[in-house]
Amino acid sequence: MSPVDLGSTFDALGTTAVVLVAEPGRQDDARAAVEVEIDLIDRTCSRFRADSELVALNAAAGTPFPASPMLAEAVGEALRAAALTDGRVDPTLGRAMQDLGYDRDFRSVPPVGPPIEISLRRRGRWTEIDVDAEAGTITLPEGVELDLGATAKALCADRSAGAAFAATGLGVLVGLGGDLAVAGPPPDDGWSVRVADDHAAGPDAPGESVLLSAGGLATSSTTVRRWARGSDELHHVIDPDSGRPAAVWWRTASVAAGTCLDANIASTAAILLGPDAPDWLAERGLPARLVRPDGSVVLVAGWPDDGGATP
Repeated sequence: MSPVDLGSTFDALGTTAVVLVAEPGRQDDARAAVEVEIDLIDRTCSRFRADSELVALNAAAGTPFPASPMLAEAVGEALRAAALTDGRVDPTLGRAMQDLGYDRDFRSVPPVGPPIEISLRRRGRWTEIDVDAEAGTITLPEGVELDLGATAKALCADRSAGAAFAATGLGVLVGLGGDLAVAGPPPDDGWSVRVADDHAAGPDAPGESVLLSAGGLATSSTTVRRWARGSDELHHVIDPDSGRPAAVWWRTASVAAGTCLDANIASTAAILLGPDAPDWLAERGLPARLVRPDGSVVLVAGWPDDGGATP
């Protein structure tokens, strides 16, 4: 039985959404549940919708903002990501993203443009963000703009998989770009996933196929979302210390974890950690596949070896 028999693919959140169900016949129910979650996260957390709650929160920086439960959850998870990574996965880089030219849905970002001056102009840090659960408010430091892109999309994958399982009672896999989450009983052999530089690559693309039965898997890449301003080649994983794209030690970092969100936090941190990533991941027992710019592969913490890894 082919994946086409089990699910559907559609555009969402500036990327491609995939919804698979372990048995045929319930694709529509699963997709409908996923679309509700995608719409909620988009209306809440998008930097690119003038009517999103995140845009309103950023505009209200310096004053308490009455936040919906979804926004409070998304910001709380972004702050957890920062804490787990000692501030490397930093949600306060919305202004830096805009300055680099990533100020709209990536499909609309011009691939080339005139030179820009890249400088980090910090006016507040993630540790100064106040999420007041009792009052139902979030207060950002003045001048801070949040970018919840990576963590919110992974959170959406987890929520979507749970919603699709609840709607169908069947095992499901939800993919949002490089973020994958599963819920419910998987197929007998698990979900077969192709891990490659680009989530849109076909089954014959360079990479490795693995079986996923629970939790989540995320791939962060420095090769896919790229653009140029003058002579600067840019990508979307930003070093919070410099405000510039992180040095490219790894072409891609793929990590498996108990949730897609935790996998995404770790894969993004791996790109930012550079040569320290293997030890950081191993200390946390997170299976990972790291690909160097020359295509050589480093495997960590029990990631299955297909024979292509190098020391």
